[in-house]
Amino acid sequence: MSHHLVEAIDVYYAYPDGHHALQGISFRISHGESVAVVGANGAGKSTLLMLLLGLMFPARGEVRVGDALVTRKTLPLVRKAMGMVLQDPDDQLFMPTVFDDVAFGPRNAGLDEREVARHAESALQAVGISHLRGRAPFKLSGGEKRAASIATVLSMLPDILVMDEPTAGLDPRARRMVKDLLRGFSHTKIIASHDLELVWELCERTLVLTQGTVAADGPTRQVLGDAALMERCGLEVPYGLRACPQCGFTPATGRPTANA
Repeated sequence: MSHHLVEAIDVYYAYPDGHHALQGISFRISHGESVAVVGANGAGKSTLLMLLLGLMFPARGEVRVGDALVTRKTLPLVRKAMGMVLQDPDDQLFMPTVFDDVAFGPRNAGLDEREVARHAESALQAVGISHLRGRAPFKLSGGEKRAASIATVLSMLPDILVMDEPTAGLDPRARRMVKDLLRGFSHTKIIASHDLELVWELCERTLVLTQGTVAADGPTRQVLGDAALMERCGLEVPYGLRACPQCGFTPATGRPTANA
């Protein structure tokens, strides 16, 4: 079985206040897939990510990463396979320099300094910010911080990248930079986002959550282009998938809709 495999089997989770965040979630993500998790606020996206990473555990059902059932005993294996890029880069960057932040994981894993440097430099090069290695993180732009936070994860050589709102709070230029960066990765990617334009450009598959259940799971353009589904789930069809009301032209396909 691939170490890149991520699977949820009939997963339920309720918070102590009685809120049922997830109610029977099931899906399977295979090697190399780029999968979006979308839904309105409160749909269960953040809860699902925390369960995948073993930050919380299901009340019922199973979460698997590769061959491992996600439990407290298997957390070291799960955390090695999966790397999470947090929504706010400032929560991920805390060292004096960018290099130190990117090197933190390998150092914490007990690698010798030569290996630490190799991992860190490789990750910095992968996201195109080697020139920022000596900069203080708090002096970086929003896009640079996002790239640095991704590098901190890549330095640990994860099989799976998990990203929570990777373009949140970014200006258009920084958003484009992050989008181009993510497009170039061959990792298995799980992206939770409200940015549906990003989703349809980067993810070939989309899971739509609503009230703790999977409302849809399928090809991104098919799922996000379903206006009735989007409305039912408190979402909107991305502009790139909307047909012009006058001529029927759809930007994503470059041609009129079939019934235009």
